[in-house]
Amino acid sequence: MTSNRPTNENQPVLPRREATCAGSVPELQTEQSAPAVLEKPALSMTSENLMERIVDRANMETAWRNVQANRGAPGPDGVTLDQFCETFGPQWPEIRRQLLEGTYQPGPARRKSIPKPDGSQRHLGIPNVVDRLIQQAILQVLTPMFDPGFSESSFGFRPGRSAQGAAKQVQAHIRAGYRHCVDMDLSKFFDRVQHDVLMVRVSRKVSDKRLLTLIGRYLRTGRHGRHRTAAIDRRHDARRSSFATAGEHPAG
Repeated sequence: MTSNRPTNENQPVLPRREATCAGSVPELQTEQSAPAVLEKPALSMTSENLMERIVDRANMETAWRNVQANRGAPGPDGVTLDQFCETFGPQWPEIRRQLLEGTYQPGPARRKSIPKPDGSQRHLGIPNVVDRLIQQAILQVLTPMFDPGFSESSFGFRPGRSAQGAAKQVQAHIRAGYRHCVDMDLSKFFDRVQHDVLMVRVSRKVSDKRLLTLIGRYLRTGRHGRHRTAAIDRRHDARRSSFATAGEHPAG
């Protein structure tokens, strides 16, 4: 598949450290950023060129702001957010090339266990910052495609929805005369979901084979630790839920 590559692909995506690591990301006003703006209309809304939309400069910089806001500990490579924004610029052209060619290989996630209120352990997988950035960029492109098909009763990790919205809906049900509430959760969903079935559902809306391959690689990524687990922290869980609930969104 041919790629519709912007002319500024070799420019670093992340603004300089002094402009971002301590605070907000300023808008790009340099003449070098103009080609990316001019070529945006060429990135059509078809599902066959989604990778071009994912690596688009504006999308990547929005993803970086979101990753920074989420904070989080380093992955297996030990690179912190501050270190990442110092070193990522020279690495981006090669990573971008691999993403567009469909050859990018995600790194493993660092295993960490934290105690749960019931005495059991929650196993977290903490990815490297570069993979958190790529996953966030994917999420931003896929969410508008999949979120409209999710249940109106689902409020977890969805744009414009919150626990407060769920509480208001419960209050509306009470006013309508309902008196029983059933609290359910899908136990170990990410451990047990059948990846083949999941990818079939994703492929109903995503035709870009490079992106389907990358999502599959993320789903199969091993953990840097004694056990392999697909359970992850809440923020990262929200990103992967865009993949894992593409066909039917479980109740939030």
